[in-house]
Amino acid sequence: MWTKPLPGGTKDRSIILLALIVLLLIGGAVFGIITLRNNPVDQVLSGDRVITVLFVFEKDQKPLCTYVFMCYPETRRAAVFDIPGEIGMLIRQINRYDRIDAVYNPRRVSAYEDEIQKLLGVDIAFSVVFNTENLVRAVDLGGGLELFIPSKVDIRSENIPVLLPSGINRLDGDKVVEYLNYESPQEDQDTVIFRRQRFFLSFLKRLAEMNNMFKNPAVSPMYQSFMQTNLTPRTRIRLFDEIAGMDLERVNIQSVGGNYRDVSGNMLLFPYYNGNLIKDIVRQVLGTLTSPVDGSLGDRIFTVEVLNGTSMNGLAGRTAGILRGFGYDIISIGNADHSDYSRTIVIDRSGYENIAQNFAGIIQCTNISYETPHHENPGEDPALQSLEYRSDFTLIIGRDFNGRYVTGN
Repeated sequence: MWTKPLPGGTKDRSIILLALIVLLLIGGAVFGIITLRNNPVDQVLSGDRVITVLFVFEKDQKPLCTYVFMCYPETRRAAVFDIPGEIGMLIRQINRYDRIDAVYNPRRVSAYEDEIQKLLGVDIAFSVVFNTENLVRAVDLGGGLELFIPSKVDIRSENIPVLLPSGINRLDGDKVVEYLNYESPQEDQDTVIFRRQRFFLSFLKRLAEMNNMFKNPAVSPMYQSFMQTNLTPRTRIRLFDEIAGMDLERVNIQSVGGNYRDVSGNMLLFPYYNGNLIKDIVRQVLGTLTSPVDGSLGDRIFTVEVLNGTSMNGLAGRTAGILRGFGYDIISIGNADHSDYSRTIVIDRSGYENIAQNFAGIIQCTNISYETPHHENPGEDPALQSLEYRSDFTLIIGRDFNGRYVTGN
């Protein structure tokens, strides 16, 4: 039996359909927002931001070496900071001064990451952890790492002997772990640190070279399983695409500098100036990464001569250490022609006024003298002409320098 529709039925159905469409649109928008929030790579790449990644290489559930990788896709520039495990900090979670890696938990690295963020003054978006067992697998999957070994390593002990030939070698995963771990009486701590830094740079370069293979659907799940990370497979692929696009041949690693002090029988490395210096260095590095690329200056490292114009012993050497942290090449340290300079002065021979001002700004010096290059033989090769100059900058320290900044400009 046919029943006549109620009046307005068609209108009601239209309203319901419209409401469903609105709900679907709202749901899609909410889903998109949630997805963006849960996808840190999308969130970072959605803005004009430096990408920051924590890499931890773990041995016996403790960090063997830790690096913070920073890159800016627009300029293809990148930088790395080496974070020593013995850095001394007030760890609020345990309410005492201790090593920064005292809070490390191999199952949850967020506490360790938080301490590093406080140390550097930056937000770390992503973390990637390899233990030694999975590092072996990751290196082997990528076909090994190419490393330069200055002299032959032949260490015999009760444990497995370490045999590494000198020269440029492609090491498999087991040999890479030996390279990271071996101890030699001929090496001081700085050499060990430098050796591990070479490993990390080689690791990054190999990641870039093999990136297409690592994101292949047949390989990606296996590679993902080798790391502990807050990245999903999709976001890891996007992040590693960005890393692979960096100019990794020109990446330098900077270490956190400081003074060692004995705390309850443990030698801890306390960062210079209560940690303010490393934060200043990080800020300058971030500015360098994001500044427009000048083809004539992009690869240049400026040289510095540091002269002590006061009667305070060792001031030039300590100041040189600060400037090295900012990436300058210190070619000479010594005393000025007299020890009674009242004002600190920067002598610029680089020919780049803005670069000189940036250099002087590190110590807040406004007293800059610009020397215009002058050559007796105008037709001479500029590369040979530059040999006449001792350095791009000479810093003469005066009595107005307090060890970190110039006061009373």
